[in-house]
Amino acid sequence: MSGASGTTGTGVGTPPRLDVDRLLDDPQTRIIVCCGSGGVGKTTTAAALGVRAAERGRKAVVLTIDPARRLAQSMGIDSLDNTPRQVQGVRGPGGGELHAMMLDMKRTFDEIVEGHSDPERAQAILANPFYQSLSAGFAGTQEYMAMEKLGQLRARDDWDLIIVDTPPSRSALDFLDAPGRLGSFLDGKFIRVLMAPAKVGGRAGMKFLNVGMSMMTGTLSKLMGASLLKDVQTFVAAMDTMFGGFRTRADATFRLLQAPGTAFLVVAAPEPDALREAAYFVERLAAEKMPLAGLVLNRVHGSGADQLSAERALAAAENLEEAGIVDQESGKAGLRDSSPAETEDSVETEDGVDSDADVDEITAGLLRLHAERMQVIAREQRTRDRFTSLHPEVAVSEVAALPGDVHDLAGLRAIGERLAAGVPAGA
Repeated sequence: MSGASGTTGTGVGTPPRLDVDRLLDDPQTRIIVCCGSGGVGKTTTAAALGVRAAERGRKAVVLTIDPARRLAQSMGIDSLDNTPRQVQGVRGPGGGELHAMMLDMKRTFDEIVEGHSDPERAQAILANPFYQSLSAGFAGTQEYMAMEKLGQLRARDDWDLIIVDTPPSRSALDFLDAPGRLGSFLDGKFIRVLMAPAKVGGRAGMKFLNVGMSMMTGTLSKLMGASLLKDVQTFVAAMDTMFGGFRTRADATFRLLQAPGTAFLVVAAPEPDALREAAYFVERLAAEKMPLAGLVLNRVHGSGADQLSAERALAAAENLEEAGIVDQESGKAGLRDSSPAETEDSVETEDGVDSDADVDEITAGLLRLHAERMQVIAREQRTRDRFTSLHPEVAVSEVAALPGDVHDLAGLRAIGERLAAGVPAGA
């Protein structure tokens, strides 16, 4: 566990508070990884942390893998690419500044090829149809390249804090699993079998291919097509000297994620599926001995009038309606015990509006809206309590839901303030 949590709350089931500012200010914190299932606000959280860290004096870079490109819009940058760009308007004491970039997984793969082979062989690999498919969308490529880029950024040592927005995927665990799967594929038995004829060479190689691989290549030719199989074999021959490096780099970055100075923030929304995924990730991080800083619970609803329960609000609304103060059948308000003349004199205003009844009708509607809000709050609380009962040691920062989307630096600063506060104010 990271030392980012503050004092434990006093209420029953209250988790420790995640001290975000303490985490950001600690010079020993060099990497923060924001992880979680899709659609829970990882990108916004990563960007807000970057802005807050820079304005508190860190030289930070945010690496995002978000296809919606909201990060660029929020930071006032026309576009993000594979090169870190400084965010204007974000400055902090002692040279604090913020850079941001978006992972281009194909370009990152191309850079690996260009950096680990001579120009002629690099060109042959880059032009290979199988490589183009692999680098553009092979399962696990995005996660592998995210870790590859993280390793590159850390090796450059240009920033004292790297914040990673992990890829959007069906399972949050893909960020940890996919690089190993791709590394195993690139350095695995299938690749070595395809490489063997080229390594044996000459007639011996052809004999090996004809005897040892005839059934497999025949099957693969039917499944993949002879042309694709040839592309794969050509790709393998060109990449021969590089395969060992993929697994080595993946393993090195995995160890970097386990090392002191790295902190994982699991990001979730107060919904059953998101918190269930968060619980899986917390357990996996513990199994892998990776440092967990805490849970960021986004879009939490609150109320400034939580002393009025949903039950009491509904009862009050029903009293207004059922006592006849609000006449729903006619669509107008009137007092049952008053004569028509008295009703007209006492209720109708100069503008012909039944003001007293209108107020009652509006009040009943507001009471019902408040009851719905309190029911949402109660449901979110029960969902959170299930998580904290399973993981009472995990520090939590609850971020109040904003009324609209974040689309500029001011919005990111507001999110940062709520992250640092850790508990949603009445909203």
